[in-house]
Amino acid sequence: MVDNTQIELEAAAFRSLVKHLQQHPEVQNIDLMILADFCRNCLAKWYAAAASERGVAVDYEQAREIIYGMPYNTWKAQFQQEASAGQLAAYNLKQQAKS
Repeated sequence: MVDNTQIELEAAAFRSLVKHLQQHPEVQNIDLMILADFCRNCLAKWYAAAASERGVAVDYEQAREIIYGMPYNTWKAQFQQEASAGQLAAYNLKQQAKS
C-alpha cells in the first residue's frame, strides 16, 4: 500500500471513531477506560502530542474540543455522569492489574 493511501485510510478511520464517540455521549469515559484502556481525553492528548511533534500549535483544551465536538466543560455538564461504585471498582481493579 502506498504511504499516502495508508495515511488517508487511517485518518478516515480516526474521523469515523471521533464522529462515533460524538454521536454516543451516553458512552462514558470511565466505561471506555475500563473496557479499552483509553477514552476521549486520551485521544485528545494523543492529538495534541501529534500536533506538537509536527510543530502545529494545538493545546490539550483545543484538542479536547476537536474530539468532543464542543468545549469539554459543555460536554461534561451535558453528558458526564457520576461514576458508580461498580465502575470505580472495575477501573481500580484494572489499574491494579496493570501495575
